[in-house]
Amino acid sequence: MKTYKIHLAGVGGQGTIKASSIIGEAAMKKGINVVMSELHGMAQRGGVVTTEVKIGDAHSPVIENGDADLIIGFEPAEVLRSIKKAGGKTFVIMNSARIVPFTVSLGMSTYPDNPLLIKEAIKKFSYLYIIDAKKLAKRAGNIMSLNMVLLGSAVAMPEFPLGYEEIVQSMKESLPEKTIEINLKAFDLGFEGIKNM
Repeated sequence: MKTYKIHLAGVGGQGTIKASSIIGEAAMKKGINVVMSELHGMAQRGGVVTTEVKIGDAHSPVIENGDADLIIGFEPAEVLRSIKKAGGKTFVIMNSARIVPFTVSLGMSTYPDNPLLIKEAIKKFSYLYIIDAKKLAKRAGNIMSLNMVLLGSAVAMPEFPLGYEEIVQSMKESLPEKTIEINLKAFDLGFEGIKNM
């Protein structure tokens, strides 16, 4: 099968790596080769976290610049930081809810206004889907399920190589049992959010 390449970008505490591992485990259960890498900054909450997942015939998990099929941005500024991974046919999911770094809170630096970030993303990406994952996670019952909103959004993307049921099964096997109901609701809200665009 054609190798499908996913770049996920967020900050510490958003569940970027968990979303990646659920995708990877679903692929393995289907008997499809998958390779994955993760890069994260300082361990403290708020550091940049990126993961890359290749599904199909691949040996290295690293995605060449301009070669991602899908970018899942957990935070607006991180979406724009990922622009080098995008080519002309890359689909991009952008969580519109920003996370202000602590250096901004301390007055040590500035952070662009959200409308400016979104305007820049619209200019730079041809296939951009903007979703307020924070709001949908709250509606599901827990803001910590933001990553499952974005995972549901990814499964709704054209050409995503894994099906709804395969990902849901992987979620059930990977997440704590007491969180399943809320996470499945968050996943569905993300899935329907993209399908209805």
